[in-house]
Amino acid sequence: MAISPKIRRRGTYISQRANQLSPSGIRKFFDLLASMEGVISLGVGEPDFATPWGIREAAIHSLEKGKTMYTSNSGIPELRQELSRHLREGYQVNYDHAGELLITVGVSEALDLAMRAIIDPGDEVIMPDPCYVAYESCVILAGGVPVKVPTYERSAFELGAAEVEARITGRTKAILLGYPANPTGAIMSREKLLGIAEVAKRHGLLVISDEIYAKLVYGAEFTCFASLPDMKENTILLGGFSKAYAMTGWRVGYAAAPREIIAAMTKIHQYTIMCAPTMSQVAALEALKSGDNDTAEMVEDYNRRRLLIVKGLCNIGLSCFEPRGAFYAFPSVKITGMTSEEFAEKLLTEEKVAVVPGSAFGECGQGHVRCCYATSLADIEEALSRIRRFVGRYRRD
Repeated sequence: MAISPKIRRRGTYISQRANQLSPSGIRKFFDLLASMEGVISLGVGEPDFATPWGIREAAIHSLEKGKTMYTSNSGIPELRQELSRHLREGYQVNYDHAGELLITVGVSEALDLAMRAIIDPGDEVIMPDPCYVAYESCVILAGGVPVKVPTYERSAFELGAAEVEARITGRTKAILLGYPANPTGAIMSREKLLGIAEVAKRHGLLVISDEIYAKLVYGAEFTCFASLPDMKENTILLGGFSKAYAMTGWRVGYAAAPREIIAAMTKIHQYTIMCAPTMSQVAALEALKSGDNDTAEMVEDYNRRRLLIVKGLCNIGLSCFEPRGAFYAFPSVKITGMTSEEFAEKLLTEEKVAVVPGSAFGECGQGHVRCCYATSLADIEEALSRIRRFVGRYRRD
């Protein structure tokens, strides 16, 4: 009996784009972690601080006043006005709150919207390798083609303009940056960013700059990409509140871009999300108004942890360049002869320390692991003790 062409065979319901995606290498280890007791986690990429009280209190008051309705698709006007001031005073770049800013459900949504707003099927997006796990997937889901540019510890994991230019084709639409970087903790100097900007201008490319870790830098200068000469009109700036203000669970971020791009992103946003949570937007507004002192205290604490973990890893024999931003160290584990996955799995099962394999972030992450130091000094010291014991059993040099 012939099967009607309208009846799909079992197993053919999943789209090709969904099948292209690899499961998150980070989540695999979180699942293992959840089933074990006594684990010290250097895996979760989020602050261990509670959201500062003033920010929480603002959200509580909004609930008490019954402010639980939808907001404008673009976000609360007061939040966009304050964000405009924040970007102008902090990074010397001017955005009109009425048409060049969009409040999103975290930077994750902002990234997804940006890709879907600009990419046509087959368009290429150049990005560093290693990089945050969502970059490649968001490009694929939008119908684009990720093009990876290798970066290495010997060059501080910075993206080189010449290497970017060598990968530009007739299908290249954009360059995607994420500095300060997850997973490496690398930053880009202004000089290097100017080089990328010149390449983008020469070839008529957009730059999507994910600056979620902009406030988490240590003894270095942060440069907002959109503030570079003639780059505001060619940049989609992504940012948020999760990392700097310890607001990961509040799910609120933003995009800043030329009106035409924000309008396209807003159309997609209004059909998929409607608006970011009202109380989260109120909390974000308070963060911009009064949260800088709390952020400065957190950064000071992160810096102490950063110095401790980098020195400890190097003393163990795991070479680790000095991260200058975010809250990650990215040591090499090659002296053990293990792959990133083998090292992470054995360390978790044998010593109960959770790290993330560097390979989860791209091919160039192989041979490294990501260690998040957004945890207490005591836990970092104990984790280093366990890692020392583990490496002592397996090192080959």
